[in-house]
Amino acid sequence: MASNDKEIVIDLVPFLRTYKNGTVERLISSPYLPPSPENNPTDGVCSKDITISPHVSARIYLPSQALTTTNKLPVLVYYHGGGFCLESAFCALFHSYVNSIVSKSQSIIAISVEYILAPENPLPAAYEDSWVALNWVTSHFDQETYPKNKDQWLLDFANFHKLYIGGDSAGGNIAHNMAIRAGIEKLKGGVKIHGAFLSHPHFWGSKAIRSEPSENRDASWLSRVWKVVYPDSPGGDDNPMMNPFVDGAPRIAGLGVRKLLVLVSSDNDEMFDRGVDYVEQVKNSGWGGDVELVEYKGDGHCFNLFNPDCDDSEDFISRLVYFIR
Repeated sequence: MASNDKEIVIDLVPFLRTYKNGTVERLISSPYLPPSPENNPTDGVCSKDITISPHVSARIYLPSQALTTTNKLPVLVYYHGGGFCLESAFCALFHSYVNSIVSKSQSIIAISVEYILAPENPLPAAYEDSWVALNWVTSHFDQETYPKNKDQWLLDFANFHKLYIGGDSAGGNIAHNMAIRAGIEKLKGGVKIHGAFLSHPHFWGSKAIRSEPSENRDASWLSRVWKVVYPDSPGGDDNPMMNPFVDGAPRIAGLGVRKLLVLVSSDNDEMFDRGVDYVEQVKNSGWGGDVELVEYKGDGHCFNLFNPDCDDSEDFISRLVYFIR
């Protein structure tokens, strides 16, 4: 790099830096893990990678025992976290997590979506990719909408009457926005989303609520990240995709799901109050579905990913499997 090219333009240490020449340096990442083929499943789960569109892909997880039955399984479309700018559906962190959900259930087929990342591809690109992936999945329900690149596992094993979406942190934000959009637009195949789970959902806003700091909001970590991943965001921190209850946001009563499960952690998580407030707002919105809040203490943001063997993580996986099954 020439000396002027080494100039740091964006500094989100310890996570990410960008340089004047356009280079993006991701300072933390989980290593790539390959899928587990049918002849070598991991914890009773087979997985494979598929291409959905030129820049959207996914990893599909299937309980290996399903290969010997004709049972149709609930479907989970999962969106990974990472602040819209880090990690991958194919990294060790999220592969292990989704694999554990499917392994624990032995009765869920999951599709973990690989969407393009900011800042190279600013939002709303990840939202569009996530919608494309969801429609590709639901297009398998009706022969008239089968995609050219149809997947045999989805054709053979997916129960589209039990379609779920979900994600952690930024993935929880994406899941919310997909549920909102599904309440406005029809999914391919006419499929309805049965339920959604939002784990430590990534929400924020320009005005503080409850325990959030009211001073220097623009300098807060979440505001800084949002400016990097969506620099042209209409409304800034109060873009409806980040702040779903701002004036002008789509009505929460129109959520295109029948039930919601929201996970929050009351310690070491800037997003805690937003997650709790989200549940209360949904309850009071006139939406006709069922919403459940699960709160853990002493664990921190996305503990279920970073400390998967702790009692609370195992408890949440059990709750999630029960919610879907």
